[in-house]
Amino acid sequence: MLDLLIRGGTVIDGTGSEPRLADVAIKDGRILSIGDVEEAATETIDASGQIVAPGFVDIHTHYDAQAFWDGTLSPSSFHGVTTVVGGNCGFSIAPLVPEAGDYMMRMLARVEGMPLESLQQGVPWDWTSFGSYLDKLEGRLAVNAGFLVGHSALRRVVMGERAVGNEATDEELQQMVELLQQSVREGGMGFSSSIAATHNDEAGEPVPSRHASREEIVALARAIRDLPGTTLEFIPGTGLWQEDEKALMTDMSLAANRPINWNVLAPTAANAEYTHHQLGAGDYAAERGATVIALTVPTTPSVRINLHAGFVFDALPNWAPIFRLSPEERIIRLKDPELRRQLDEGANSEAAGLLRGLARWATFKIDQVHKPENEGVLGRTIGELAEESGKTPFDTMLDLAISDDLKTSFLPGSPPEDQATWELRAKTWQDGRAVVGASDAGAHLDMIDTFAFSTNLLSNNREHELLPIEEAVRQLTDVPARLYGIRERGRLQEGWHADVVVFDPEHVASGPVHTRDDLPGGACRLYANAEGIAHVVVNGTEIIRDGAHTGALPGTIFRSGRDTDTVEVPGGRGAGAN
Repeated sequence: MLDLLIRGGTVIDGTGSEPRLADVAIKDGRILSIGDVEEAATETIDASGQIVAPGFVDIHTHYDAQAFWDGTLSPSSFHGVTTVVGGNCGFSIAPLVPEAGDYMMRMLARVEGMPLESLQQGVPWDWTSFGSYLDKLEGRLAVNAGFLVGHSALRRVVMGERAVGNEATDEELQQMVELLQQSVREGGMGFSSSIAATHNDEAGEPVPSRHASREEIVALARAIRDLPGTTLEFIPGTGLWQEDEKALMTDMSLAANRPINWNVLAPTAANAEYTHHQLGAGDYAAERGATVIALTVPTTPSVRINLHAGFVFDALPNWAPIFRLSPEERIIRLKDPELRRQLDEGANSEAAGLLRGLARWATFKIDQVHKPENEGVLGRTIGELAEESGKTPFDTMLDLAISDDLKTSFLPGSPPEDQATWELRAKTWQDGRAVVGASDAGAHLDMIDTFAFSTNLLSNNREHELLPIEEAVRQLTDVPARLYGIRERGRLQEGWHADVVVFDPEHVASGPVHTRDDLPGGACRLYANAEGIAHVVVNGTEIIRDGAHTGALPGTIFRSGRDTDTVEVPGGRGAGAN
């Protein structure tokens, strides 16, 4: 007898093949057959009128901490995601030593927008090795999860407080190489790092990975070269306008003999040249025998920023020092007209690079306020308030934030969502130099709603008539799975693991974004329910039924080499960066 039969649905297998009416038979966690199935099953799902597809694969999440208090890794699993990869941007929480725990959780609270009280109350912080961290997650998750080994964690464990402000000595670098290799042998999926200007710790200092030399970064990439089933992930610093960053990622790829994916490419028709230039990093790498892949978004994220956390603001020229002060000291300094002039000037300078567009203060929409007396400005723009008050938009924004203890949440203006932009996005999704993702799920919990990337892609694809649905599904399943070498997942294929999502193609979407106060310590997060996702199956067990968790936790904790195959670059075994 079968364990599960999904009957009468339209099967899209993830390879790009045309949809077909078929049953899917599942036994012992794997797909037994696809076709006309007569055998009885312990459980049957009627999928008539719905799509039966492989579970979606999300290669860029930050669920490393949330995994301890939320086994569903919500909201991702409710949006059809059955496999996630964490430890991105250099921010894994393993390996660990006791004296590093407090720094790591405070760094994550600042740079990844995870409430400190949730990290303190919801995570045990009692492991040391990467393997012991993975062991603690065994049996706790509804979905499959793998975790990269983060550069900042390696630096902090090996170098202690020297990790911030110093390059590594030869001895320290060798210790990091050995610790990385040990962590990968224990199951780490590969190596991640960041040199992004937006990545700063609680004290406002650049995170540990940003203090590494180029030689250190390449040496750590090379450390995974002979370890099977591994990959690379990286966050550049300038949007790849400078050749040295293309060269760095190319050298990392060659040193490791692995593809490297970088975050993030957000195409718009108004700046199509920018998209073509960033994709050109893939051409630069390919000419040298390497593989560099852009991680691209399925929609324009709604980004909420505030002057209390300071994320994004602190990457603007002249702004970083103000976020090294306490909020109370910051408020005092932000009242200074001369400092205001310097901040506004820095945000509008050429040195701001890609962030220069942020300084359109008048377009900022007020999304949330902290004090009840400010509720009257919700939904209005800074430009409207400035016109009424007779002040400049910049002064208006700062004065409102100061009156709200700096906790006012602003939505910066975004480019128009015209059809030309959607068509450019769809073209980018299919480009071999890019992969869809960038959900950042589990991070920036008060800031972004990109966690719903899968349902957003499917609904936008339907609304704007962009790609055949089988191609849209392939981009969410087989493409990321093959990039990471995730073994026997990403397709509906006989003998492969039974990770399946059943959805209504006419109604699948992300619901309205709202706030939920369901985190440890009573903290809040942005959330959106999935629409049109009827069933989610992981390893042959149904985990989501009609928007509710079944209680099952059948997820596999991936170990590199066991659950992943090695994906090499065109340069092959003979290539390698010095």
